[in-house]
Amino acid sequence: MNIVERYIACWNETDPETRAKAVAELWTEDATYTDPLADVAGHAGIAAVIEGAQGMFPGLVFTPGEVYDAHHHLARFTWHLGPAGGEPVAVGFDVIELAEDGRISKVLGFLDKVPAA
Repeated sequence: MNIVERYIACWNETDPETRAKAVAELWTEDATYTDPLADVAGHAGIAAVIEGAQGMFPGLVFTPGEVYDAHHHLARFTWHLGPAGGEPVAVGFDVIELAEDGRISKVLGFLDKVPAA
């Protein structure tokens, strides 16, 4: 499973204990996550943002988008959020920075499409 697949799997994990373990395996202890709705650091903060997103969009799933590009210790990719097999209600673009050990040290997220309020 590549880094994007592991990242998406974290965002889809609904069991808090399993999600916390997945976050700890994928992110460094001092990792940061910043998007228009959140700016957090550390495993607990990242897991809480994921839990919050699941609470805002119950039953929806994240899937990888069409764009993926990587060089050196950076990767950028798009993702979709929507009903399984359906049209996405949200689309985003994330840039991740990897630490020396291959875990994520920083995520910079952008929202390209958001649901109407």
